[in-house]
Amino acid sequence: MARTPCECFGTVSWVTRLMLVRHGESNSTVGRMIGGYRSCTGLSPLGRRQSEALHDRWAAHREIEPDAVIATNYARAQETARLVAAGFSWPEIEIDEGFGEHDPGPDCDGLSFAEYTERFEIGIEAWQAGDPFAVTFPGGETVAAFHYRVGVSLAAVLTAHAGESVLVFCHGGVIDAVLRQAFRAPAMGGFETFTTNTSITELELVRPGLWRLMRYNDAAHLVELPVSTMSITGD
Repeated sequence: MARTPCECFGTVSWVTRLMLVRHGESNSTVGRMIGGYRSCTGLSPLGRRQSEALHDRWAAHREIEPDAVIATNYARAQETARLVAAGFSWPEIEIDEGFGEHDPGPDCDGLSFAEYTERFEIGIEAWQAGDPFAVTFPGGETVAAFHYRVGVSLAAVLTAHAGESVLVFCHGGVIDAVLRQAFRAPAMGGFETFTTNTSITELELVRPGLWRLMRYNDAAHLVELPVSTMSITGD
């Protein structure tokens, strides 16, 4: 895709376009489970419909022609990427573990929320305290480690695709982490994000260190779909 020039302070630079898509609703969410990459079984039926709705939106209106397409090592992100990308002449989907969700570790991965709360009350307390270095998932990542990992992958992608358009199928926590790094905000606290499944978040890097937020949580393609599986079942 042709690069977009940007005039900044009297000089011309090349914009790097970053589009982040949260995966569709997952089986883990429907089952009220802590769904790390080890236990992730992909999308719920509604999650597949959400992904297909985004595909149809982009088939009708080509909002992006990516130079690179990335998905995480989670089944739900990869399934979303395949459904959205079906039929498009896009680059092959790359797998980047660095954009994976906050890793709960082997001891917490796959637990129900009720089991986690019962076993690891310390994790709940640490999360509520807002300390990014505290242990929220015993045996898993701290928030600080998670943000560092995402930041390393983000920097590598920006270097490899400077001046290009990059599409990343990832997770709500990852989108939150990218926004906080772009805004130079603390890793926890200050504000909250609530990112909808298959919504689009778009940023442009107009020069080193200067981000422009183009849109957040754009989910117009979901207007005719239920909010969640729980809203259908009444759970």
